[in-house]
Amino acid sequence: MIRAPLRAACALLALLTLGPAGAEPSETVVTSQPITRFRIGSDETRFGALDYIGGFSYRSSDRRLEGVSSIRLREGGRRFLAVTDTGYWFRGAIRRDADGKPLGIDSAQIAPILDRSGRPPARKGDADAEGLALDDSRALVSFERDARIERFDADAPGRGSPVAMPIPRRELRSNGGLETIAVSPASSPLKGAAIIVAENSIDAEGNLLAAILGLGAKGLFSVRHDKVWSATDGAFLDNGDFLLLERRYEGFGRIGMRIRRIDANAIRPGALVDGPVIMEADFGNEIDNMEGLDVWTNARGETILAVVSDDNGSFFQRNLYLEFRLRDDAPTEASRTP
Repeated sequence: MIRAPLRAACALLALLTLGPAGAEPSETVVTSQPITRFRIGSDETRFGALDYIGGFSYRSSDRRLEGVSSIRLREGGRRFLAVTDTGYWFRGAIRRDADGKPLGIDSAQIAPILDRSGRPPARKGDADAEGLALDDSRALVSFERDARIERFDADAPGRGSPVAMPIPRRELRSNGGLETIAVSPASSPLKGAAIIVAENSIDAEGNLLAAILGLGAKGLFSVRHDKVWSATDGAFLDNGDFLLLERRYEGFGRIGMRIRRIDANAIRPGALVDGPVIMEADFGNEIDNMEGLDVWTNARGETILAVVSDDNGSFFQRNLYLEFRLRDDAPTEASRTP
């Protein structure tokens, strides 16, 4: 996660000003600007195995709307639920044109993620939600600074209940810990199990720590790690293949995003998994600090990817929502940056 100056102090102030009544969802107005081209100055639409559909940047005068770290689309891409790394639920509807292209956000609501006492967390470190997964009516949230996983009611989130942590906390870096959590399809080789992947916490061989939930220490596996890339989110395709979103940050103007596709049969206890890069982008494209990824199937039977950014509460960064169509006829192997 990339931090902006004074961000933690501002987030803590926001949390401390919330009393018990602040736990209720409140509406917020979100404005948007369309992003019709993904590559700046070009009408190109094909990027690796993906076709760019459309997207938008968005903002709000509500200071709570920052730091979106994971998003899950619902109802065939009509509605969404997201979490922020400042400790909030963010939900709403995606406004679309007649062709289904995303235009903006309607019916937006924000509410704090409650701690186990039923109150908004008092410390920023307790509120650092990084990953979100939906399992029927349940929402699984992974937290980074105070490493843990909690389960909530996805439709009426109250206080969470703990989920057993298969990766020892001592192995997780405080700012590179649990970042990705995703639930596999019931028909996949993982049979509906959830997995977690660390952002930058590595094993003795230098690979990312990961685990299949529900199997304890027997569910540990690892993901091949390229040093300049950090895992930020992931989602499963209907066939069980796993898409892993990664971010590169090497200073101002030197950022990147890529998506790896990992075979469904590769994810198993004890395995070291890897997969081809199906799409990669840099600052010549409309990207920022890309942190969230989800996948769903639209009414035409097309596989759609949504990717969102975390603006870090910074004036110099943007909240982005971008959509792509997965091309099944595209080659899956693309360039890899070591």
